[in-house]
Amino acid sequence: MRTFIALSVTASVFATGCAQLPPVPIPDPSPQVQQVVVLDIDGTLTPHNLSMFEARPDAEEVVKAYVDKGYKIVYVTTRIPGLQSGLAQWLKEHNFPSDPVHIAQTTEERERPAAFKATILRGYTDKGWQLAYAYGDSSTDFLAYMSAGIPKERIFALKRQGSEDCEGGGFATCVEDWTAHIDYVKTKVPDLRYAQSINPSGAAR
Repeated sequence: MRTFIALSVTASVFATGCAQLPPVPIPDPSPQVQQVVVLDIDGTLTPHNLSMFEARPDAEEVVKAYVDKGYKIVYVTTRIPGLQSGLAQWLKEHNFPSDPVHIAQTTEERERPAAFKATILRGYTDKGWQLAYAYGDSSTDFLAYMSAGIPKERIFALKRQGSEDCEGGGFATCVEDWTAHIDYVKTKVPDLRYAQSINPSGAAR
């Protein structure tokens, strides 16, 4: 029965739209918001990279904690065109910020996810953003983040549902689930709003 339901849902997604979502521009940083938290979607916000309709418990609370502390949320994904329809709505329904979502545009980009994601993230640093933290579930995510200059100690791996361990690569911690990570974000991550209150010019530190 579960297989039938999953196939029915997948079929409905393909039926409602298989178009490639367009690329989105990289925004300019503002004096108030200059630091980015990078998120993969499938397998990171969802329980598994093949599970695209369910959100991990407490993922939205961790993301909200970052937003409340003054960070910009940026998504990078190589999801195939047939499963892109409704992604923005899914983010909204699960209380995640809905943009910007950078999606691979070509087969080559989807086949080389680390290169695609690193290129997007370098575009952010070129515009003056600081890449503060990053989360993913695959070795290509970790490679992309390190290639873009994010320190290993600020890269976190999410363990996929049903796996015994996180995928290999450069990261600080293998996170069992988002629930276990809430305390880290709330107590260890700097609150940029406080920094702004003592440095009103917004100059990067």
